[in-house]
Amino acid sequence: MSLQIGDQAPDFEAKNQNDETVKLSDFRGKKVVLYFYPKDNTSGCTAQACNLRDNYTELQDKGYEVIGVSKDGVKSHQKFAEKQELPFTLIADEDTQINQAYGVWKEKSMYGRKYMGTARTTFIINEDGKIEDIIEKVKTKEHTAQILK
Repeated sequence: MSLQIGDQAPDFEAKNQNDETVKLSDFRGKKVVLYFYPKDNTSGCTAQACNLRDNYTELQDKGYEVIGVSKDGVKSHQKFAEKQELPFTLIADEDTQINQAYGVWKEKSMYGRKYMGTARTTFIINEDGKIEDIIEKVKTKEHTAQILK
């Protein structure tokens, strides 16, 4: 079963890059850009994170909080956030429970080899915790424009 626009966004509880416990429900009353990405410090994921960083003030002005999720651990997120000066939360989903709850843990293929990984996907969640939009064809260098369209 995959999530649809209008569905309640699954709540989660996990550690962020500062080793603090974060719950999606902590952001109730705010709009949330919840973006799933495959791996810290890779070219596409860095481009996406930097696009969100460079437009973070505009996103906040429009009432959005930004949360990134990947299966990388807390230390990896810490280094990524420091290196790229990311002002938003990165969630460590090492057991892929959040990825699975959002239906983005999928079979992928590279060089003929099949493996499980994160499908780059962004969920826009409204103040009531309902999914307002799902962006599946993410343009890493123009992601903010896709969100604010």
